Amino acid sequence: MFGASGKLGGEYLNERNLKLSLASNVNDIINLTGKVAVITGSATDDGIGLAIARLFIKCGAKVAMLDLADKKPVEKATQFDQNARGYVCDVTDQTQCQNVVSRIAEDFGRIDILANNAGIVFGTRFSDIGSDEYDRVMDVNLRGNFNMSQAVVPHLRRIGGGTIVCISSIAGQVGGGLFGSSHYAASKGGIFSLTKALARELAPENIRVNAIAPGVIDNNFTKGRMTREIKDEIAAKIPMGRLGSSQDIAKCCLFLASDLSSYVNGAILDVNGGLHIH
Repeated sequence: MFGASGKLGGEYLNERNLKLSLASNVNDIINLTGKVAVITGSATDDGIGLAIARLFIKCGAKVAMLDLADKKPVEKATQFDQNARGYVCDVTDQTQCQNVVSRIAEDFGRIDILANNAGIVFGTRFSDIGSDEYDRVMDVNLRGNFNMSQAVVPHLRRIGGGTIVCISSIAGQVGGGLFGSSHYAASKGGIFSLTKALARELAPENIRVNAIAPGVIDNNFTKGRMTREIKDEIAAKIPMGRLGSSQDIAKCCLFLASDLSSYVNGAILDVNGGLHIH
Protein backbone atom coordinates (compact mmCIF):
# COMPACT_ATOMS: atom_id res chain seq x y z
CA MET A 1 0.00 0.00 0.00
CA PHE A 2 2.86 2.33 0.79
CA GLY A 3 5.97 2.42 -1.38
CA ALA A 4 9.49 3.36 -0.29
CA SER A 5 8.58 7.00 -0.97
CA GLY A 6 5.47 6.82 1.25
CA LYS A 7 5.46 7.54 4.95
CA LEU A 8 5.66 3.94 6.16
CA GLY A 9 8.21 3.04 3.53
CA GLY A 10 10.37 5.99 4.56
CA GLU A 11 10.11 5.04 8.22
CA TYR A 12 11.09 1.50 7.36
CA LEU A 13 14.16 2.64 5.43
CA ASN A 14 15.18 5.02 8.22
CA GLU A 15 14.83 2.25 10.80
CA ARG A 16 16.78 -0.16 8.59
CA ASN A 17 19.55 2.39 8.06
CA LEU A 18 19.68 3.04 11.81
CA LYS A 19 20.04 -0.69 12.50
CA LEU A 20 22.81 -0.98 9.91
CA SER A 21 24.54 2.04 11.41
CA LEU A 22 24.28 0.62 14.92
CA ALA A 23 25.58 -2.75 13.72
CA SER A 24 28.53 -1.02 12.08
CA ASN A 25 29.23 0.98 15.22
CA VAL A 26 29.07 -2.13 17.43
CA ASN A 27 31.49 -3.93 15.14
CA ASP A 28 33.85 -0.98 15.39
CA ILE A 29 33.54 -0.89 19.18
CA ILE A 30 34.37 -4.58 19.66
CA ASN A 31 37.14 -4.45 17.08
CA LEU A 32 40.31 -5.19 19.06
CA THR A 33 42.68 -4.65 16.14
CA GLY A 34 45.91 -3.11 17.38
CA LYS A 35 45.30 -4.20 20.98
CA VAL A 36 47.34 -6.74 22.93
CA ALA A 37 45.66 -8.97 25.52
CA VAL A 38 47.38 -10.98 28.25
CA ILE A 39 45.34 -14.02 29.30
CA THR A 40 46.34 -16.27 32.19
CA GLY A 41 45.40 -19.93 32.41
CA SER A 42 44.77 -20.00 28.67
CA ALA A 43 46.24 -23.28 27.44
CA THR A 44 43.61 -25.80 28.60
CA ASP A 45 41.78 -27.27 25.61
CA ASP A 46 38.18 -26.69 26.73
CA GLY A 47 38.93 -23.96 29.23
CA ILE A 48 37.66 -20.42 29.60
CA GLY A 49 41.10 -18.91 28.98
CA LEU A 50 41.54 -20.56 25.59
CA ALA A 51 38.00 -19.55 24.60
CA ILE A 52 38.84 -15.94 25.52
CA ALA A 53 42.04 -16.10 23.47
CA ARG A 54 40.23 -17.51 20.46
CA LEU A 55 37.48 -14.86 20.58
CA PHE A 56 39.85 -11.95 21.13
CA ILE A 57 41.96 -13.05 18.17
CA LYS A 58 38.82 -13.33 16.06
CA CYS A 59 38.11 -9.69 16.98
CA GLY A 60 41.57 -8.61 15.87
CA ALA A 61 43.68 -8.69 19.04
CA LYS A 62 47.15 -10.10 19.51
CA VAL A 63 47.21 -12.42 22.49
CA ALA A 64 49.82 -13.49 25.04
CA MET A 65 48.78 -16.90 26.37
CA LEU A 66 50.12 -17.67 29.86
CA ASP A 67 49.99 -20.99 31.65
CA LEU A 68 52.06 -23.51 33.58
CA ALA A 69 54.76 -25.44 31.74
CA ASP A 70 52.83 -28.73 31.74
CA LYS A 71 49.98 -27.02 29.87
CA LYS A 72 52.40 -26.22 27.02
CA PRO A 73 51.26 -22.63 26.33
CA VAL A 74 54.03 -22.01 23.79
CA GLU A 75 52.88 -24.99 21.74
CA LYS A 76 49.18 -24.16 22.13
CA ALA A 77 49.73 -20.62 20.85
CA THR A 78 51.07 -21.90 17.52
CA GLN A 79 47.54 -22.79 16.39
CA PHE A 80 46.91 -19.06 16.05
CA ASP A 81 49.95 -18.41 13.80
CA GLN A 82 51.32 -14.90 14.35
CA ASN A 83 48.32 -13.74 16.39
CA ALA A 84 49.45 -15.31 19.65
CA ARG A 85 52.53 -16.20 21.63
CA GLY A 86 52.72 -18.57 24.56
CA TYR A 87 54.57 -17.93 27.80
CA VAL A 88 55.21 -20.18 30.78
CA CYS A 89 54.19 -18.40 33.97
CA ASP A 90 53.23 -19.41 37.50
CA VAL A 91 50.96 -16.59 38.63
CA THR A 92 51.73 -17.31 42.30
CA ASP A 93 55.31 -16.12 41.73
CA GLN A 94 55.42 -12.31 41.77
CA THR A 95 58.89 -12.04 40.23
CA GLN A 96 57.97 -14.47 37.47
CA CYS A 97 54.84 -12.44 36.67
CA GLN A 98 56.87 -9.22 36.46
CA ASN A 99 59.48 -10.80 34.20
CA VAL A 100 57.00 -12.45 31.86
CA VAL A 101 54.90 -9.29 31.52
CA SER A 102 58.04 -7.30 30.69
CA ARG A 103 58.86 -9.84 27.97
CA ILE A 104 55.33 -9.57 26.57
CA ALA A 105 55.53 -5.78 26.44
CA GLU A 106 58.87 -6.04 24.65
CA ASP A 107 57.61 -8.70 22.21
CA PHE A 108 54.33 -6.96 21.32
CA GLY A 109 55.23 -3.33 21.99
CA ARG A 110 52.29 -2.69 24.33
CA ILE A 111 49.66 -4.26 26.61
CA ASP A 112 46.00 -3.11 26.56
CA ILE A 113 44.01 -5.86 28.25
CA LEU A 114 44.55 -8.33 31.09
CA ALA A 115 42.21 -11.28 31.62
CA ASN A 116 42.95 -12.88 34.99
CA ASN A 117 41.62 -16.37 34.39
CA ALA A 118 44.07 -18.78 36.05
CA GLY A 119 42.46 -20.73 38.87
CA ILE A 120 42.16 -24.06 40.67
CA VAL A 121 39.37 -25.71 42.62
CA PHE A 122 39.03 -28.36 45.32
CA GLY A 123 35.89 -29.72 46.94
CA THR A 124 37.58 -30.74 50.20
CA ARG A 125 35.38 -30.36 53.26
CA PHE A 126 36.34 -27.58 55.67
CA SER A 127 37.55 -29.89 58.46
CA ASP A 128 39.82 -31.78 56.06
CA ILE A 129 41.55 -28.84 54.36
CA GLY A 130 45.26 -28.81 55.12
CA SER A 131 47.42 -25.70 55.17
CA ASP A 132 49.19 -26.63 51.93
CA GLU A 133 45.92 -27.01 50.01
CA TYR A 134 44.53 -23.79 51.52
CA ASP A 135 47.66 -21.85 50.58
CA ARG A 136 47.66 -23.27 47.05
CA VAL A 137 44.05 -22.27 46.39
CA MET A 138 44.49 -18.78 47.81
CA ASP A 139 47.82 -18.28 46.04
CA VAL A 140 46.60 -19.24 42.57
CA ASN A 141 43.12 -17.75 42.72
CA LEU A 142 43.66 -14.52 44.68
CA ARG A 143 47.37 -13.81 44.81
CA GLY A 144 47.59 -14.66 41.11
CA ASN A 145 45.09 -11.91 40.26
CA PHE A 146 47.02 -9.48 42.45
CA ASN A 147 50.44 -10.39 41.03
CA MET A 148 49.37 -10.17 37.39
CA SER A 149 47.43 -6.94 37.86
CA GLN A 150 50.37 -5.35 39.63
CA ALA A 151 52.70 -6.43 36.82
CA VAL A 152 50.44 -5.21 34.00
CA VAL A 153 49.19 -1.87 35.38
CA PRO A 154 52.43 0.08 34.68
CA HIS A 155 52.15 -0.94 31.02
CA LEU A 156 48.50 0.17 30.88
CA ARG A 157 49.52 3.52 32.37
CA ARG A 158 52.18 3.89 29.71
CA ILE A 159 49.59 3.86 26.92
CA GLY A 160 47.04 5.98 28.75
CA GLY A 161 44.72 3.27 30.09
CA GLY A 162 43.31 -0.18 29.52
CA THR A 163 41.09 -2.87 30.99
CA ILE A 164 41.42 -5.70 33.48
CA VAL A 165 38.87 -8.51 33.70
CA CYS A 166 39.03 -10.95 36.62
CA ILE A 167 37.33 -14.32 36.31
CA SER A 168 35.85 -15.15 39.72
CA SER A 169 32.95 -17.53 40.48
CA ILE A 170 29.41 -17.83 41.74
CA ALA A 171 31.05 -19.64 44.68
CA GLY A 172 32.31 -16.31 45.96
CA GLN A 173 28.73 -15.02 46.06
CA VAL A 174 26.93 -17.98 47.61
CA GLY A 175 29.71 -19.52 49.73
CA GLY A 176 30.55 -22.48 47.55
CA GLY A 177 28.19 -25.41 47.75
CA LEU A 178 28.23 -26.37 44.05
CA PHE A 179 31.65 -27.99 44.05
CA GLY A 180 34.30 -25.63 45.41
CA SER A 181 34.67 -25.68 49.17
CA SER A 182 35.28 -22.94 51.75
CA HIS A 183 38.82 -22.01 50.66
CA TYR A 184 37.74 -21.80 47.02
CA ALA A 185 34.74 -19.62 47.92
CA ALA A 186 36.94 -17.36 50.06
CA SER A 187 39.49 -16.94 47.28
CA LYS A 188 36.82 -16.07 44.73
CA GLY A 189 35.11 -13.66 47.14
CA GLY A 190 38.48 -12.01 47.58
CA ILE A 191 38.66 -11.46 43.82
CA PHE A 192 35.44 -9.43 44.02
CA SER A 193 36.92 -7.17 46.71
CA LEU A 194 40.22 -6.84 44.85
CA THR A 195 38.35 -5.95 41.66
CA LYS A 196 36.38 -3.19 43.37
CA ALA A 197 39.44 -1.77 45.13
CA LEU A 198 41.46 -1.66 41.90
CA ALA A 199 38.51 -0.19 39.99
CA ARG A 200 38.27 2.65 42.48
CA GLU A 201 42.01 3.30 42.61
CA LEU A 202 42.83 3.01 38.92
CA ALA A 203 39.80 4.67 37.29
CA PRO A 204 41.40 8.16 37.34
CA GLU A 205 44.13 6.70 35.13
CA ASN A 206 41.59 5.41 32.59
CA ILE A 207 42.02 1.80 33.71
CA ARG A 208 38.76 -0.07 34.16
CA VAL A 209 38.61 -3.21 36.33
CA ASN A 210 35.65 -5.58 36.38
CA ALA A 211 34.93 -9.19 37.28
CA ILE A 212 32.84 -12.05 35.95
CA ALA A 213 31.10 -14.53 38.24
CA PRO A 214 30.53 -17.67 36.16
CA GLY A 215 28.04 -20.26 37.31
CA VAL A 216 28.70 -23.93 36.62
CA ILE A 217 30.59 -24.28 33.35
CA ASP A 218 30.54 -27.48 31.30
CA ASN A 219 34.26 -27.99 30.91
CA ASN A 220 36.88 -30.00 32.76
CA PHE A 221 37.92 -27.36 35.30
CA THR A 222 37.34 -29.85 38.13
CA LYS A 223 39.50 -32.45 36.33
CA GLY A 224 36.75 -35.05 36.28
CA ARG A 225 35.75 -34.62 39.92
CA MET A 226 32.39 -33.14 38.90
CA THR A 227 30.73 -36.06 37.13
CA ARG A 228 28.20 -35.88 34.31
CA GLU A 229 25.54 -36.95 36.79
CA ILE A 230 26.35 -34.06 39.12
CA LYS A 231 26.35 -31.63 36.19
CA ASP A 232 22.94 -32.88 35.04
CA GLU A 233 21.52 -32.45 38.53
CA ILE A 234 22.75 -28.86 38.65
CA ALA A 235 21.49 -28.10 35.14
CA ALA A 236 18.00 -29.20 36.20
CA LYS A 237 18.02 -26.42 38.82
CA ILE A 238 19.09 -23.67 36.41
CA PRO A 239 16.19 -21.62 34.94
CA MET A 240 17.81 -21.74 31.49
CA GLY A 241 18.04 -25.52 31.76
CA ARG A 242 21.72 -25.92 30.91
CA LEU A 243 25.22 -25.38 32.19
CA GLY A 244 27.30 -22.54 30.83
CA SER A 245 30.07 -22.95 28.27
CA SER A 246 33.55 -21.51 28.14
CA GLN A 247 32.37 -19.50 25.12
CA ASP A 248 29.58 -17.91 27.24
CA ILE A 249 32.22 -16.51 29.58
CA ALA A 250 34.53 -15.47 26.75
CA LYS A 251 31.79 -13.35 25.17
CA CYS A 252 31.18 -11.53 28.45
CA CYS A 253 34.91 -11.01 28.83
CA LEU A 254 34.95 -9.43 25.36
CA PHE A 255 32.16 -7.08 26.46
CA LEU A 256 34.10 -5.96 29.53
CA ALA A 257 37.39 -5.66 27.64
CA SER A 258 35.92 -3.62 24.79
CA ASP A 259 34.48 -0.12 24.54
CA LEU A 260 30.98 -1.58 24.69
CA SER A 261 31.48 -1.34 28.45
CA SER A 262 33.28 2.01 28.43
CA TYR A 263 31.36 3.28 31.50
CA VAL A 264 31.38 -0.02 33.42
CA ASN A 265 33.88 -0.09 36.27
CA GLY A 266 34.01 -2.12 39.48
CA ALA A 267 31.14 -4.34 38.33
CA ILE A 268 30.54 -8.03 38.98
CA LEU A 269 28.87 -9.59 35.95
CA ASP A 270 26.79 -12.68 36.80
CA VAL A 271 26.86 -15.33 34.07
CA ASN A 272 25.01 -18.26 35.54
CA GLY A 273 21.82 -18.87 33.54
CA GLY A 274 19.71 -17.57 36.43
CA LEU A 275 21.02 -20.05 38.99
CA HIS A 276 21.79 -17.17 41.36
CA ILE A 277 19.47 -14.18 40.94
CA HIS A 278 19.99 -11.43 43.52
